[in-house]
Amino acid sequence: MLIEFFARTGRVVIGILEDIGEVLILFGQTVYHLRHVNSRLLLRQMAHLGADSLPIVLLTMLFTGMVMTVQTAHEFVKYGAQSSVGGLVAVAMGRELSPVLAGVVFAGRVGAAITAEIGSMKVTEQIDALRVMAVNPIAYLVVPRLLACMVMLPILVIFADVIGTIGSYLIATFSASITPFTFFNSIKVFAVPHDILGGLIKAMVFGVIVAIIGCHKGLTTAQGAEGVGQATTGSVVLSIILIFISNYFLSVALYQ
Repeated sequence: MLIEFFARTGRVVIGILEDIGEVLILFGQTVYHLRHVNSRLLLRQMAHLGADSLPIVLLTMLFTGMVMTVQTAHEFVKYGAQSSVGGLVAVAMGRELSPVLAGVVFAGRVGAAITAEIGSMKVTEQIDALRVMAVNPIAYLVVPRLLACMVMLPILVIFADVIGTIGSYLIATFSASITPFTFFNSIKVFAVPHDILGGLIKAMVFGVIVAIIGCHKGLTTAQGAEGVGQATTGSVVLSIILIFISNYFLSVALYQ
């Protein structure tokens, strides 16, 4: 019984290490082929992965800012700290809420799309056809998606910061009776450019995670249509987990 337990544990650990190694190898190959990026494919992926994700990110962050203000504004007013509401929301949005929530939404939509698309190509042998035509699958499929995610997720986070603050402002002024001057002055007092810059750095890292995990799961898809579904689910779950884990270490590095 004990030997079987250790054997099962060993197989799990070896499988995890193999996956980590494959992801790192894929990332290294992608970096190597960055100089071969096709600008037309890059622009297409930026529009598909980034611009099409804007509505859901804006909707998510609008109500996040509103809910955060609903939960805090009245308590701050009760204790005479209404002059801190705008700054608190702006700092929280810039540092944590916008990059993390936008990253999670991005992983759910974009990570699934990348895995499903590449996975479908894998099970229908289209990737093998690319190799036969002397087209490198990494340069053709992975590089444009990686660069698109790295560029577009920080841009989405900027929009998320703005719309989240607008949602907070609406609730603070119309529900908690905080004056516009008090709200925006608190942002001026408490928020600094590094709060926003740190969030953009986080977003860039999260974009890399979503792209690499999505492409890796797609390229290793097996077992036909069922395998595509399993790979897509695994891609989203793993990307979200890695976003939360990396967020801790990035927060420590950027803001401690």
